[in-house]
Amino acid sequence: MGDTSLDREALAFHSTGRPGKIEIVATKPMATQRDLALAYSPGVAAPVHAIAANPDAAYDYTAKGNLVAVITNGTAILGLGNLGALASKPVMEGKAVLFKRFADVDSIDLELATEDVDRFISAVELMEPSFGGINLEDIKAPECFIIEQTLRERMNIPVFHDDQHGTAIIAAAGIINAAFLTGRDLKDIKMVVNGAGAASIACTELAKSLGVRHVVMCDSKGVIYQGRSEGMNQWKSAHAAETKARTLADAMNGADLFLGLSVAGAVTAEMVASMAPSPIIFALANPSPEIQPEIVKSVREDAIIATGRSDYPNQINNVLGFPYIFRGALDVRATTVNDAMKVAAAKAIAELARRRVPDEVAVAYGGRAGSFGPEYIIPTPFDPRLIETVPAAVALAAMETGVARRPLADLAAYSQALRARLNPTTAVLASAHERARSQSTRMIFAEAEEDTVLRAAIAFQEEGYGKSILVGHDDRVREGLQRLGCDAAEFEIHNARVSPLIPDMIEHLYSRLQRKGYLYRDCVRLVNRDRNVFGALLLELGEGEAMITGTTRHFRQSLEQIRLVLDPAQDHIPFGLHVLVGRNKTVFVADTTVNERPSAADLADIAVQTAEIARRMGHDPRVAFLSYSNFGNPPGEWLATSRDAVALLDTRGTDFEYEGEMSPDVALNNEMKRYYPFSRLTAPANVLIMPGLQSASISAKLIKELAEGDSLGPFLVGMEKPVQIAGMTSTVSDLVTLGVLAAAGIVR
Repeated sequence: MGDTSLDREALAFHSTGRPGKIEIVATKPMATQRDLALAYSPGVAAPVHAIAANPDAAYDYTAKGNLVAVITNGTAILGLGNLGALASKPVMEGKAVLFKRFADVDSIDLELATEDVDRFISAVELMEPSFGGINLEDIKAPECFIIEQTLRERMNIPVFHDDQHGTAIIAAAGIINAAFLTGRDLKDIKMVVNGAGAASIACTELAKSLGVRHVVMCDSKGVIYQGRSEGMNQWKSAHAAETKARTLADAMNGADLFLGLSVAGAVTAEMVASMAPSPIIFALANPSPEIQPEIVKSVREDAIIATGRSDYPNQINNVLGFPYIFRGALDVRATTVNDAMKVAAAKAIAELARRRVPDEVAVAYGGRAGSFGPEYIIPTPFDPRLIETVPAAVALAAMETGVARRPLADLAAYSQALRARLNPTTAVLASAHERARSQSTRMIFAEAEEDTVLRAAIAFQEEGYGKSILVGHDDRVREGLQRLGCDAAEFEIHNARVSPLIPDMIEHLYSRLQRKGYLYRDCVRLVNRDRNVFGALLLELGEGEAMITGTTRHFRQSLEQIRLVLDPAQDHIPFGLHVLVGRNKTVFVADTTVNERPSAADLADIAVQTAEIARRMGHDPRVAFLSYSNFGNPPGEWLATSRDAVALLDTRGTDFEYEGEMSPDVALNNEMKRYYPFSRLTAPANVLIMPGLQSASISAKLIKELAEGDSLGPFLVGMEKPVQIAGMTSTVSDLVTLGVLAAAGIVR
């Protein structure tokens, strides 16, 4: 391991700064002695006494109600096998991150160094006071069955083995919709399951709970039939079928549904051809499915196909389930996750895929959100509606089955509260990666001799976002690629001194600049010696579709060189944008890099363009034109520009809220609204239009250095061709994100 570009970047990602992926952050102020006295001694005594008198008070005074333990012994690590408890820690930290990212559930990873089932059970059982739920992970079968069942019997909080039930729930959602599309009744479906491990058995059990009655399960020895003795255990025996079939090929003949959780290549084209009309094929082996979708389609164009991979439609991805299942279970203080809650989750996910995608979600997905059909039977993992749909269904099922200790009085209000927990930007940023892959953009990296840039270019291409076009001296770029373990033949390299495109570039540049004081030899020198000019000319001449530069020069210098070649978009002004992404909100700040003293018309145009970007990131834009003054108090000579920008928008009939001039606290703090009841903003602003570059640049850089959350940018907006100028201290991850957002068309 550690030999590929992705491996090296992953190791750097995990080790840079604070090692690992999680940390503990205080949720209360800890600045003063008074704060500490309330948080610890003597103030902590009050909640201690309250909990001792009433154990349920722990949910009111501690983090227990939003805290899940992700627990493993490392015996079945994410397709890597039994590598031990310590080696599993990066995976478990990753699971904790997913809990937080998708459902705002706090999570701690716990790796137990034992393969003894009894010791494992005892250790977990003793931790019940600490957690609101237990997520078991990466534990091999059949021990995982024993561990989960015993802990569910002994503990009074939800215990959920995601490898089993998470996969089962998402697969069940897909089966529901595939059956609907093919006109089948679940009770009549003939289902073949290949694999008899934890996930396969859980999928089979949940399918039967949904009404599927005809199931034939196979393992490496063939069909699990009634009377078979070889390689059997109590979990396989529970699903032994009364059948004459003895091989997977026998079982597949005439089958309606194949569900595989086994090994690559287990299914042949002949087996698929023998299935019933409109076959449903869930080939979920990872990283390679039991049969490639292309092979299925070559023999059965009528097939509905799902895999475990993100590069094919209908990915069966556990992240659609486990964060939201725990969210719902925790919020009603459920004592367990029962079959009714699993079925409710599966049905909610299936129903969400059938719903028309709302306009705001479609905008967030670049206008290309999926619609229900053979290639969209389950929602994308980044559908922001999952957070309000699945937990509510799980919570309702828990209440209806009597396992909820704190029933909800108003499910509609609960769904609204769920929606407010997460920032829609995070879903859009995640989905941008899939959109970038679908676009396959030819991305010009103008400074490919720089190690950081070259690593980013390698990652951009290897991760399938598009083709990386590298600008630099051939020998240096090839040497860098070789040093980083890449085949230079797989990359397109352009040398500004020897490229066959140089004559055309010089003529094009000279025709632009000859009446702006540039001699022919000046243009020759610019093309040969300036990589920003050369890269921009590659873009202008159609040799690429987007460009990234900026790591070796100041933003302004890079922009001036690019402007020698490229113009602003028609009827637009170029400007810089920073995006502050917090846990619950996103704020867009412009113009932070380009226009020192924008006019009222400039500010109005910047506001319109930034509002469009906000919409593409899933937000309803509310624009504030910032100032030191609130509606004329105190007065000043520079206020007219912001006021005139507001007046210009009044004449345009814009479709977003805007107001100004106003100070940042009035724009962002809802409590201040009572002093200005006439303000047209119905909620705190999320688009901040700065009056000038000095205040904007200072604010953006202060935010980036001091604020909690991620600061994205600067982004260059308003050019005729997509060009992004990165910061000089940008990391590989920063550059890849910049490239992905440009390729996905989110910032342009």
